[in-house]
Amino acid sequence: MATLFGLIALAGCGPRVEHDPRLANAPLPERLAAADPRAGSAIFAQCAACHSIAQGAGDRAGPNLYAVPGRAIAQGSPNFNYSAALRSVGGVWTFDRLDAWLTSPAHFAPGTNMMFVGLHDGMDRADVIRFLNDNGSKLPLPPVVSQRTRPDR
Repeated sequence: MATLFGLIALAGCGPRVEHDPRLANAPLPERLAAADPRAGSAIFAQCAACHSIAQGAGDRAGPNLYAVPGRAIAQGSPNFNYSAALRSVGGVWTFDRLDAWLTSPAHFAPGTNMMFVGLHDGMDRADVIRFLNDNGSKLPLPPVVSQRTRPDR
């Protein structure tokens, strides 16, 4: 039980990186373009209590997250028992879905076993997503659509 409370306490204790405050609520492509994977690594330190990120590393209390962007949700770790709530989501871990998950796992997959309360700062989430992407997936980032290039409707 003490471990559970320790993990919950860690959820709000990630290191803060100063970002332009206007980006916190910007569209995800803008946040990802400005994100710093090194800052994401520092924030991920709180996740490392339960998740490994190295290729070939085993699962911990949570599954290994190497190459998770682009991976099927609730798959990729044959030895981890994913919750029925997460298995029922289906699809793949897109950048948008990772952003929603990191905002609130309980909202993204009601009934999930994940005790993490989420990262409320949009740039912290973008930093973590860039870090996750740099560790195995290396998917292209979505293009930023500026006001000047946005098509008229």
